[in-house]
Amino acid sequence: MATMDLNLVKAFVCVVEGQSFTEAGKVLGLPKSSVSRRVSELEDELGVRLLNRTTRKLTLTDAGRTYFEQAERALHGLDAAAEAASGLDREPRGTVRLIVPVEIGVMSLSDLLSDFTRRYPDIHVEISLDSRPVSLLDEGFDIGICTGQAPDASVVARRLGSIDAGLFASTDYVARRGPPRSIDELGSHDCVLLRAQQQKSLWRLEGADGAVVTVEVQGRVSTDEKLFVWQAVRSGLGIGLLPLHAVSACTEHLKIEPLVRVLPDYAVRGAELHVVTPSGPKRPHRVTLLRDYLIESLAVRCRRS
Repeated sequence: MATMDLNLVKAFVCVVEGQSFTEAGKVLGLPKSSVSRRVSELEDELGVRLLNRTTRKLTLTDAGRTYFEQAERALHGLDAAAEAASGLDREPRGTVRLIVPVEIGVMSLSDLLSDFTRRYPDIHVEISLDSRPVSLLDEGFDIGICTGQAPDASVVARRLGSIDAGLFASTDYVARRGPPRSIDELGSHDCVLLRAQQQKSLWRLEGADGAVVTVEVQGRVSTDEKLFVWQAVRSGLGIGLLPLHAVSACTEHLKIEPLVRVLPDYAVRGAELHVVTPSGPKRPHRVTLLRDYLIESLAVRCRRS
């Protein structure tokens, strides 16, 4: 197989990061037509379409998304090797600003950031806990973790998996009430409700066979904050829906008393989880290090859940 022309690969990566051939041309110092031609040549060499082109926007194909993730990491590795060879590979330092939803930050990140900062003691991570949608560029964030649909073209998104939720109760609650033995029994238990109406809520649960059942549950405590559901379940107030990856992380790494998963064959299929960074010119090495660490670590947790 012929050696791949790295200029073609770099052009493709720049197009994805800049979300346009024009922006990629500015980074590479090339006309838009030359960048487009290089991407077309790369697609011809690979024998697959990487980008869907319309007059309004560019979108990655499935093959393009897979190729981009591998290619960007490879190019970053080459840059790091060049810095090492020229004696410029000083210890990464500086501040990285990270924004994450409240429940993910509290339940899933502290042990990861502890490990990361031990590896890179001169990198300071400034983390904001906020569940609202934000513009990374406008508000000065280097990295974001978000749930739901993939963000717009102003960011480069890496999908990690989905945030599935299971049914959990405290050991104290199970000792007092016993666990529900069937879906039908769930309706007679105390549940911790999220954004409930009149002390009741409908939970759509997917069984091990893929069939979805809808159950009306009730409870004496309801909230509009997911993190409080976790605290209320731990306090024995009832059964709650909690993200599987976060419960596992809290039990394994934060040494918190384990919860009991009830009706383990049932779950709620949750929103997709993404790590996002602003598109555009090359980002600082410290930002790339934290981004890649979060992608690897959180993707593993999503797969385990």
